[in-house]
Amino acid sequence: MTEISRRKSEHLAIVTEGRGAQHGLDGGFDRIRFVHQALPELDMTAIDCSTRFLGRAMGAPLLVSAMTGGPDEAERINIHIAEACAELGLALSVGSQRIAVEAGGAGGLGASLRDRAPDIPILGNIGAVQLNYGFGLAEAQRAVDMIRADALILHLNPLQEAIQEGGDCNFHALLPRIAALARALPVPLGVKEVGCGLSAPLARRLIEAGVTILDVAGAGGTSWARVEAERGDARLQALAAPFHDWGIPTVTALQGVAPLIGPGHSLIGSGGVRHGLDVARAIRLGADLAGQAARALPAARHSTGALVAHLQDVITQLRIAMFCTGSADLAALRRAPLLDQHPGGQWSQAPGLEKDDGQA
Repeated sequence: MTEISRRKSEHLAIVTEGRGAQHGLDGGFDRIRFVHQALPELDMTAIDCSTRFLGRAMGAPLLVSAMTGGPDEAERINIHIAEACAELGLALSVGSQRIAVEAGGAGGLGASLRDRAPDIPILGNIGAVQLNYGFGLAEAQRAVDMIRADALILHLNPLQEAIQEGGDCNFHALLPRIAALARALPVPLGVKEVGCGLSAPLARRLIEAGVTILDVAGAGGTSWARVEAERGDARLQALAAPFHDWGIPTVTALQGVAPLIGPGHSLIGSGGVRHGLDVARAIRLGADLAGQAARALPAARHSTGALVAHLQDVITQLRIAMFCTGSADLAALRRAPLLDQHPGGQWSQAPGLEKDDGQA
């Protein structure tokens, strides 16, 4: 096993065991409260939570976010995710393809992935910083071709690289390389953080550079500073400790980036998405899809059936949120009234909302 493969396998173990969760910080989703509609005037069975992404129909606005590991375990996990997403009509973003690109398609990141999930959106994934370490259009195209991806996502992880022993920390003049790749790549190019969030100014620069998919991947879920610290000695753990709760919470990132998203662009809200109510909150804040990674990982490691059951529960929770906000479809959910929170913790309806019996 190579050093990179060993590191990826250790990442999976740490995240699955809960040793990578951020301390003292969540994604901010509990600050978002819907106005309860005691008379929704809907048949819950008729609620439509379907959507379209990258030209493909989806059963719900849910993305199983990037996961990876050593080649053997990554293959098993990717099979489970592909089969579960295919069954439910959800999107899949694979973990980092760096090993597969360099090794010629190892680790379950070959054509069989698309064969198992022929109709769903599949997103490829390489580290943006690798564009400063020898990767270019050829490697990006290889990442797309090996899984017949609908788009390629570049992940940004400066904090993780800074803490990781021997990390790739040359992020200098990376934006022009991203822009050049966006112009040359024949599929849409996206950018995501890995748990520290995207700021609105950076999102604007990425859009101007030709990036069409943004995943805020905010703080509140996995802390990759903590994950890397868990792999290190006492000195590394002490160095990383102040950064365990570093980053822009997911809700704050969504609120900043969503106003910048226009036609032809897509926004994904991930980072601490715990359940279907958080999915509903992300959609209400302007996301096209919500992404879940760590919460789905234990089921994904176990079996396809376990992951299907987990994701079905998430979708059911989304449907319940839609039912109790009177939202017949996702377009209505995006307009669902929210409560305002005041100093001291009190909640009230936003000005101008009709108050009827039973609403909070």
